[in-house]
Amino acid sequence: MEIISICIPCYNEEKSLPIFYNEIIRIAKLMNEIEFEFVFVDDGSSDNTLNIIKDLAKADNRVRYISFSRNFGKEAALYAGIKYSKGDYVAVMDADMQDPPALLPNMLSAIKEEGYDCAATRRNSRNGEPVIRSFFARMFYRIVKKISKAEIIDGARDFRLMTRQMVNAVLSMGEYNRFSKGIFGWVGFKTKWFEFENIERVAGETKWSFWKLFIYSIEGIVAFSTVPLALSSLIGLFFCFASFVLIVVIISKTLLWGDPATGWPSLASIVFFVGGIQLFCTGIIGNYLANIYLETKGRPIYIVKQEG
Repeated sequence: MEIISICIPCYNEEKSLPIFYNEIIRIAKLMNEIEFEFVFVDDGSSDNTLNIIKDLAKADNRVRYISFSRNFGKEAALYAGIKYSKGDYVAVMDADMQDPPALLPNMLSAIKEEGYDCAATRRNSRNGEPVIRSFFARMFYRIVKKISKAEIIDGARDFRLMTRQMVNAVLSMGEYNRFSKGIFGWVGFKTKWFEFENIERVAGETKWSFWKLFIYSIEGIVAFSTVPLALSSLIGLFFCFASFVLIVVIISKTLLWGDPATGWPSLASIVFFVGGIQLFCTGIIGNYLANIYLETKGRPIYIVKQEG
């Protein structure tokens, strides 16, 4: 019988884990034509998450787990989960119930009966999310869609079900700086999208602050597009041309009218503006260099402390 591996990254999810487990077990009973394994990845939790997972593993031999030596981040946990999985099909989903397990039967049907390689999910609304956060999220997806070759859908969740072939393709991308939404889109394969209304966390608090999401979005753009580098070059060329024109104008005015040295406030403003543009472009280059620096170190994506 074929097997579905459910990979669940967990970071301080002691309140939501029992609720999630009960729901995923209920769905597994309905899908009795296929076997399940549940791979929990404890991402260095500081609460009782790991002990709860261990208790689940003792009571259910389908439950397996790995625990990191510290918090390496969700991207590392996602990668570890799918690498540790053994199923013919692999699903990744959160433990906070924002990814509805009830979609799994239809997702499996899309792969087995309709010929898709992947069944992915996206939110068709952002109800309950702060307005400013929603605005910047939509802007990010619009920007990255225009400047990247990877298919990154607005509202896409990490929750998806993949064939083993697609999973192997994702695992082949062993880069240190990971942006899974971009990786899933970059490897290609035929994907069917399932939409659902935004769901609030069943328990606990989100680990993603606005600042963390902002940094994550920058990492995503840097990982899957070189357009910012080209943009910084174009900005540099524009200011070089503008400077040349201004020099010609100033020399002409001085020769024709003997224009005195006035206008220092405007000059200071221009200097500060151009300086800011230079720092902005340097920052873009710095982000790419930082990624190259981290990749060349060859550090492991995560370190396992315990497994079972």
